[in-house]
Amino acid sequence: MRAIISGTGHYVPENKLTNKALETMVDTSDEWIRTRTGIKERRILDKSKGTSYMAVKAAIMLLEQKNMSAKDLDLIIIATVTPDMYVPSCAALVQKELKASNCWGFDVNGGCSGFLYALASASQFIETGKYRKVMVIGADKMSSIVNYEDRNTCVIFGDAAGAVLLEPSDLNDTGIIDFDLHMDGKGSEFLYIPGGGSLYPASHDSVEKKMHYVYQDGKTVFKYAVTAMSDISKKILDINNLTPSDIKLFIPHQANLRIIDAVSKKIGLESNQCLVNIEKYGNTTAATIPLAMSEAYQSKIIKKDDWILLSAFGAGFTWGSLLLKWAVN
Repeated sequence: MRAIISGTGHYVPENKLTNKALETMVDTSDEWIRTRTGIKERRILDKSKGTSYMAVKAAIMLLEQKNMSAKDLDLIIIATVTPDMYVPSCAALVQKELKASNCWGFDVNGGCSGFLYALASASQFIETGKYRKVMVIGADKMSSIVNYEDRNTCVIFGDAAGAVLLEPSDLNDTGIIDFDLHMDGKGSEFLYIPGGGSLYPASHDSVEKKMHYVYQDGKTVFKYAVTAMSDISKKILDINNLTPSDIKLFIPHQANLRIIDAVSKKIGLESNQCLVNIEKYGNTTAATIPLAMSEAYQSKIIKKDDWILLSAFGAGFTWGSLLLKWAVN
């Protein structure tokens, strides 16, 4: 039994933060941002709303397109680094809003690799026969943890959510075929949020020292990301006896256009095989891959029997690749 992706949904806030607007907030320029990241604008969620709001919106889009009730769901897994609160989980809040009374759920914190972690985990619940309908959502409100006085990070991130539905298939050559996930805790010093956890709980001192914002050593992250994503992607293709030309669409984590281009070239992919939407949304962390996937599916770029390759790299360090054969029209 294989787990197939049978539906998608996504949500992006209406409010756009353009590079021109950032020029008035921090020492940067539209040209500097575009040439170094590929980003032109990003979406920002209203301060009164949390990550669960976007996750619910993405889930509703999916359910409506499937003409399906939330009560049919067995499990909800949400990948996020920005839950509305530490307790309860974002999954619990989403379950409540959807009125998905017959399911349980949990959150996954895998940084920018979180969606791959959650998708791989969800596939196992399907393949064992335990569940038949599992929703996986990648969602992050990065604007809530970004310091808009730090030009190294505030130009990169945006807010969004993407959702997929996993169901079983008896066809062994379709759906999620393989995945390879990794983590190296040595990378924790290069991409992290120091404050807010049990080590440095929120205090006047932690707020004054701006410890509740994301910090990143961009050069180090860039180097590791290119190597890790390209190596793991080539490995998963080799193991499954596929060549780069077999891949219809490569959907990488949208962290930086230069990273995406470098990884694609190292794998041996042509530019038309790689899906890029970073210019519109920036880095939405756990949401980048499901958002891009949903847009591609809604636009009919992805079709039945297409080979799809996913790859991501994030805080931890975490990274991985997932190979799937699209199963629905």
